[in-house]
Amino acid sequence: MNYLILIRHGQSTWNLEKRFTGWVDVDLTEDGIQEAKKAGKLIKKEKIKFDFFYSSFQIRANQTLKLILEILNINQKFTRAWQLNERHYGSLTGLNKIEMSKKLGEERIHQFRRSWDLRPDPLDKKSHFHPLNIETYKNVPVEKIPDTESLKDTYMRVMDFYNKEIKKRMNENNILISAHGNSIRALCKYLLDISEKEISNLEIPTGNPLLIKFKNKKISECRYLDKSRAKDLLVF
Repeated sequence: MNYLILIRHGQSTWNLEKRFTGWVDVDLTEDGIQEAKKAGKLIKKEKIKFDFFYSSFQIRANQTLKLILEILNINQKFTRAWQLNERHYGSLTGLNKIEMSKKLGEERIHQFRRSWDLRPDPLDKKSHFHPLNIETYKNVPVEKIPDTESLKDTYMRVMDFYNKEIKKRMNENNILISAHGNSIRALCKYLLDISEKEISNLEIPTGNPLLIKFKNKKISECRYLDKSRAKDLLVF
C-alpha cells in the first residue's frame, strides 16, 4: 500500500487579483501561506512517511511545499521540475480574467482557460512576463520554453516527466507533489482516467491536499483532506 498526495499551491497574489499567471513567478498571499500551513497539518494527521517530494520551478509551489515540510518537521530536499509548471497562458499572461471576459466574452475566455487543445495567442518574446526573460528559467533549454500552451500541451510535458521520473517510484513509495491547477489536472486525467471533456471542467482548489491511496498498484481511495473544500468528482 502506498500514497500520492497532490496539492495545488496556496492562494497567490495573482490568484487574488484574478490575473492569468502561467509561468510568471508570484508570491503567496497571507491567506495562501495559511492554506499551506493548514495543508501541512492535515497531511500530518495522516501519519504518512514520505519518500520523495516534487515541486514545479515556481515560487508559489516551492513556498507551499516548504511550509508543509516545516509542519511535518522534515528537513529533506525536494526535486524542482519545470515540467510541473502551470500552463503557459500566452498573450493572456498578466491580464485580468474579469476584464478579458468583458472584452472577449465569457464563453471565449472559458474556452481559452478550459478547452483541451485551444491555445491563446503567443506571448511576445520581448515581454518581461515571457519565461525567456525570467531568471528562474535560465537553465531550461530554449527550445523547451513555450510562448503559449493548451491544456493538452501541459498534459504532454507533465506526463513526459511523470513517465520518466515519477512513475518508477510510484509502486513502493509515498510521494508528495506541490504544483498548479493545470499540472495537477494533467496528473488527475491520467491517474483517474478522466476524459478530455471532463478534465476541461475539473476545478482544482488551492491549498487542499488530494490524497490518492494505492493498493496492489490500483487506486483504492481518493479524497481531499479538507472535506469542507472538496471539489467535483475526485472523491471516492
